[in-house]
Parts: sequence; C-alpha cells; structure tokens
Amino acid sequence: MIQILKVFIRAALYLFCYHIDIKNKYLVSKKGPLLIIANHPNSFLDAIIIAAQYKRKVYFLARGDAFHKKFHRYILRSLNMIPVYRKQEGKQYLHLNDNAFTEAINLLKMGFAVCIFIEGICLNTHQLQPFKKGTARIIEGTHNLNVFPTIHVVGIAYNQLRGIGKKVNLEITEYDLTSKITTVMDRIRFNETIFKILADNIHPSALPTTIKKTPLFYLHYYYYKWIFVYVAKKTKNTVFFDSILFSVLFFTYPLFLFFLFICFQILGIPLLISIGILIIIPILNKYTVE
Repeated sequence: MIQILKVFIRAALYLFCYHIDIKNKYLVSKKGPLLIIANHPNSFLDAIIIAAQYKRKVYFLARGDAFHKKFHRYILRSLNMIPVYRKQEGKQYLHLNDNAFTEAINLLKMGFAVCIFIEGICLNTHQLQPFKKGTARIIEGTHNLNVFPTIHVVGIAYNQLRGIGKKVNLEITEYDLTSKITTVMDRIRFNETIFKILADNIHPSALPTTIKKTPLFYLHYYYYKWIFVYVAKKTKNTVFFDSILFSVLFFTYPLFLFFLFICFQILGIPLLISIGILIIIPILNKYTVE
C-alpha cells in the first residue's frame, strides 16, 4: 500500500513543487540497513519529500504529540512513523522513547531504512539547531548488535517555506563511520561530525517563486486561495502550514478536477475530450509557476 501511495505522492509533489534537485541521486537506491539523518525545516513535508525520493520503504521517527489522538496515531503508524517525545510534550511520555529507539534499532537490524531528524525540533528555518542524543543512541544500539548501517546525511532546503512552487534542494552524503560508538565522548564526536556535514549540505535556492497570471491561474485561483487561507488559519503559530497545505491539496484536488468534469458534461463537451482536458490541466498549470 505504501509503494502505491508513494506513486501518487510523487505525482502530487511534481505539481506542488516547481523542482526538486537531488545531489548524489544514485544513493537513493542504496540497499541494506540504512540510517538517514536529516535537518528539519518544514515539518512533515520534509519526511514526505525524503520518503518519495528513496526507492524503498523508509521509517521515520516523528514528534510524539502528533500521535495523541487515536485516529492520527493509526494514520501515522500506517505511514511508517514512530513517535518520539520531547520534554515539552510531557515528561510522562519520555519513557516511551526507549521503545522508539528499540524499534528503530530492530528495523535497522532487519535491513530496513530509518530516518531521524537529528535536531529533534522543527522551527521553519534552515539554521541548524543543537542536536539531540537519540541518533547516536540508535547507532550505538546497532553497534552493540554488530550491525553497522550505512549512514546518509541529508540536507533539505527550500527557497520558501509557505505555499506551492517550491524549489527544493536535497543533498545526500554517505558517511563512513569507521569506529564503534561506545562512550559519551564517541556520541559527542559523532554529533559534531554530522553537524559539519549537514551544515555543508543545506543550500536554499535564492530564486524566488513567481506565478504567471494565465487563464489556468485564474481557473485555480479561488480553489487554492480558499485552501491557503483555511490552512493558514488552522496552523497559525505552528510549523505545520506547508505539510497541512500539501495534505489538503492532495485529497481535494481530485475533487476539484471532478467538479470541472461535471461542468464540462453540463456544457455538452464530449466525454473523451473532457477527460483529455482534465489530464492536461494539472500538467499545464505547473508551468504557471516558475
């Protein structure tokens, strides 16, 4: 199911983002146990973009407060998300992090890919925040089992953090950890090394997003504006704007196209022509953004 969903997500990202540029793209086909370490400027959209690029299933450690509601927990777990809790989300949940780290270690032991946002927080900025201890703990845990996962350090950067037409730069570096992590100093040195690599991999595009006011722009204008305003209101003072915007567009855009289809049928446009127009509209609309 995840692989099928990934096809639709890639199509949605093609429309949502102007361009996603990947440096060292050959690494996304890496097999075997893989730990992906990334920065975290744009909430769940970071996970969506990273997962869409890799040619395999990726498990993610995600902020635990998003799992509090039963339905949200079911959806996120279905999408290979593992909850990790911070102090500000309640000290009563911190003991659950041992379960999360154990699950991540076991997944790596079985040869899966796990992604962790090493800052442990999202602040809608490309400025790296101090690293948490969880990543080094996971590596140490795998080393205790004589499992040595490949490590990918992934820098993700956006030209803008609100709205469609993003220019996304993704740079992947494979880091060869030559010695085991066994002490506190090993963890500190590991984080220091990853910090330097990750800082060098974050390259936000300086090119702004511009929108051409073509007929297709006006066709989509009120649909997109209503969703933009609605999401902005619901996510005010949070970092979730882009991830919620993407999700709402992902589920409602097919309904918008279906509405156009009904209009075409009312106007008497032949069925095959209507379908052809509806296929072309999303593709051409992408080129209203540059």
